[in-house]
Amino acid sequence: MSTSAQLRAALVDSLTGDDKITDPAWEDAARAVPRELFVGSFFVPVPGSNPTAYRPAHKDEPGWLERVYANETLITQLDGRTRPEDVTGSSTATGTPSSSSTLPSLVLRMWHQLGTEAGHRVLEIGTGTGYSTALGAHRLGDSNLTSIEYDPQVGEAAAAAIKAAGYSPRLIIGDGLLGDPDGGQYDRLIATCSVRYVPLPWLHQVRPGGRILVTLSGWSYGFGLALLVVTGPGEATGRFLPGYTSFMIARPHDRPPRQSLSLLPGDERPTRIDPEIIGTWTGNWVAQLAAPSAERMGAGGQQILWDVATGSQARTLPNPAGGWTVLQRGPLRLWDQVESAVEAWQEAGQPHQEGFGITVSGSGQRVWIGHEDGPGWNLPI
Repeated sequence: MSTSAQLRAALVDSLTGDDKITDPAWEDAARAVPRELFVGSFFVPVPGSNPTAYRPAHKDEPGWLERVYANETLITQLDGRTRPEDVTGSSTATGTPSSSSTLPSLVLRMWHQLGTEAGHRVLEIGTGTGYSTALGAHRLGDSNLTSIEYDPQVGEAAAAAIKAAGYSPRLIIGDGLLGDPDGGQYDRLIATCSVRYVPLPWLHQVRPGGRILVTLSGWSYGFGLALLVVTGPGEATGRFLPGYTSFMIARPHDRPPRQSLSLLPGDERPTRIDPEIIGTWTGNWVAQLAAPSAERMGAGGQQILWDVATGSQARTLPNPAGGWTVLQRGPLRLWDQVESAVEAWQEAGQPHQEGFGITVSGSGQRVWIGHEDGPGWNLPI
């Protein structure tokens, strides 16, 4: 057995032991698809760098193959343009990760959660490196899988890797948020990017009774993985799933370029909630639902919210007498919105995201706590 096959078998064995792979068909796919074909080079964060610097890791580097078969996400592009091959010698690069090979355990878990069955037609949004696509093609058959990639450079590399692995699903370069340009009825849709709301074309291209698995996110980088069942054309309902899932936001849904932020004076009052709570996974998610066009910065009790659309600001400051105050300015009272949402969440028992659901209809998209009539917030369509 080759070193690659040995490492792949060890990775799959570890995932099976953790009960991440329960379907023998997906286990077979994981054992068959060589991940190294899809991540020839990748970026490795430089420890202690600020802002984070990345160095390229290439095939001739000791330990490269072992890193490929570690259960971790491997970054393959920065800022939508910089590849590991573009960084030469001992140089490093900085930037925002824009494409990656997601950690195998998450890829396989999501394929499981999608609930595919023999004969299902599946639309994948975000081909990325092509590793997830190859797993899907192995399990479903080439003719049952269509994958759409937004970035032509990324899509070209993925197509070559998928072909080298021996698969030939239908691959499209285009905006996956618009769905399949040829239309069609799919049984399942899986997204390997995150979105601010569920794109309407998806809700017309997945048949009634079909499922959509997608991560909802926003400009404050709160994330929640939702499994929706399409109930009719343009309509769906679903629940958010346990765990912690995050993906890079789809480029058409990403925030506009950041302007320089100046912290300005405003109206000050005591805050009714501890600001640290919006630094937690679900607290940040709730705050983002309440202020969907805001970006969150800061740490601990000193939080900053800046609304990208209106320039409104909110920031928390320590109160010399104890506790925290909040300073707000602009047409939106961001902290008022966040504070009310957090209090509603706390009154519901502060559930993790499996306590949330989502309803999509012609009147909008609403995320709610507990049940459809519970506290909720509209997504920014």
